[in-house]
Amino acid sequence: MKIIGIGRNYIEHVKELNNAITSAPIIFLKPDTALLKNNEAFYFPTFTKDIHHEIELVVKISKEGKNIQEKFAHKYYDEIGLGIDFTARDLQQQAKDEGLPWTLAKGFNGSAPVSEFVPKSDYPDVQNISFSLTINGEIRQTGTTADMVFTIDYIIAYISQFITLKKGDLIYTGTPKGVGSIAIGDTLEGFLENKKMLTCEIR
Repeated sequence: MKIIGIGRNYIEHVKELNNAITSAPIIFLKPDTALLKNNEAFYFPTFTKDIHHEIELVVKISKEGKNIQEKFAHKYYDEIGLGIDFTARDLQQQAKDEGLPWTLAKGFNGSAPVSEFVPKSDYPDVQNISFSLTINGEIRQTGTTADMVFTIDYIIAYISQFITLKKGDLIYTGTPKGVGSIAIGDTLEGFLENKKMLTCEIR
């Protein structure tokens, strides 16, 4: 399976990082070793001093597809969940400054905590779902999929023009504003609407 990330998909998040809005989705990959399941703890690595949390709606692909038309994209997933895209911001900034890829800043071990998945049919409109992240009980990020620059169906269709999607692939669809640093001792909790989906302790 693949973990496909989407960058700069919420305008306010783009602004808070002083980035430019792009005309097409920004795509990056995380290896499967980045996955952190079953509310496992995250151990802060020694190679970075600044890891940021990025809460995201995650889509699980349900069947293989390539060159998918946007109008049919909804048929290629039937479950959604929540995930955190941990980003070593210092490594990412260094790579950007040097004009180099930032795979290590996104793809390190444990950098993709993910919740259990629920049927998308539980929600009347997947493009109007609210989600949030708290740290130690304090709300840090809130967002709604209605504010995506590129919709879920557009993202699926776009990716499939270049990369064949397969059953079990996960798409992290972007993060809203409010990203910030995590620290050892923090407890992160992710909510889909009012349902707690994810807990991650930082050790």
